[in-house]
Parts: sequence; structure tokens; C-alpha cells
Amino acid sequence: MVEANPIRLLIVDDHLVVRMGLRSMIDSQPDMEVVAEAANGIEAIQLYREHQPDLVLLDLRMPQLNGVEATVAIRAQFPEALIIVLTTYDGDENIYRALQAGARAYLLKDIPRDEFLQAIRSVRSGQYCIPPAIGARLAKRMPQEELSTRELEVLKRIVEGMSNKEIGSKLAITESTVKNHVNSILSKLKVKDRTQAATTALRRGIVTLD
Repeated sequence: MVEANPIRLLIVDDHLVVRMGLRSMIDSQPDMEVVAEAANGIEAIQLYREHQPDLVLLDLRMPQLNGVEATVAIRAQFPEALIIVLTTYDGDENIYRALQAGARAYLLKDIPRDEFLQAIRSVRSGQYCIPPAIGARLAKRMPQEELSTRELEVLKRIVEGMSNKEIGSKLAITESTVKNHVNSILSKLKVKDRTQAATTALRRGIVTLD
């Protein structure tokens, strides 16, 4: 028997099989129902505006607009929006950015079914839901220095395999300026060289490969 006021959910994931699985699980609950599905962040914003669900289940890596960007956009229009990030990525920078954008929970897709359903109910009731393993990663991230916007641009080019000269040409800055940025990046990430910087950036989710 379906409850009179079930939790209305919007599912956002670019994989159809994932959306089907989530819909099946959620719709089997008497106190929940899926009101819409989106395959990317742009659709998520449009469908949120149209349906104004109680809660959004949102993947991080999606085409057109990623999960963090979609979270920021939705909450800019609807500050009370409740968003749960549901992803396979557990890098501390991914977690930090999602929660900073306003997500109320950060869950990995291998979460047990009962814990997942309880997280939905908890967030709907006004709580945050950060599993212990995710909280530990976030705590490790918090004391670290922020990379500037320019440093993030340089780091992305390092990950792409560009030399300092190529980065300078790409960003219209001098090679010596690039070198200064690289040194600052190495210091902030606490790594010894460009290779370690690139692997750390990818592992933590600071930079993603499109």
C-alpha cells in the first residue's frame, strides 16, 4: 500500500541500467516514488524545475553538466533542494566539492540496499548522511590548501601531458609563470614531481579526464 505523501524523487544518471535499477528499488517502497529521470545535469535542472521533487539522486560524472555543477545550479534556484550524490567515485576532492555545493549526502553505489533507502529517508527528514568512510576522507581533505583557479588550469594541463612551454602557450602566460604555478601545486599537493601531481589529481578527483 502506497502512503498518502510518499517521498518524490528525481533520478539523475547517464546510465539507463542504473536508473532502471534505482527506479525498481525505490518504487518498491510504499513511502517513495520516482517522479522523473534525467540523463545529464541540464535535464536535471529542467526536470527539477518542472516537478520540484522532494529529493534528487544525482550522479557525479555526467555529460554536458556534471553533478557538482548541477547541484549548484539547482540550489541557486531552489535553495531548499535536497540532493544526494550517488557515485562510484570516492576521491576526497569529489566529496568536498559535492558537499560544498550543497549536497546533503554522499553515497557510493556499492552501498547496501537498506542503508541506501534509510539514507533517503534521513535526508528527507532534514539530516545529513555521510558514511564513516566518506567522513574520514573528507576530514583528511579539510586542512589542505586550496589550489587557485589558475593552478587548477595548470594542473589540468599537466594531467593532459603538456610541457611548461605548451601550458604557457595554451594559457597565454610565460613559461616562468607556469613554473611558479607548478612549484606551488607540488607544494600544496605535497608531491615531488609532475607525475605524482597528475596521479594525485586523478585519484582525489581534483581533475577528471573527459
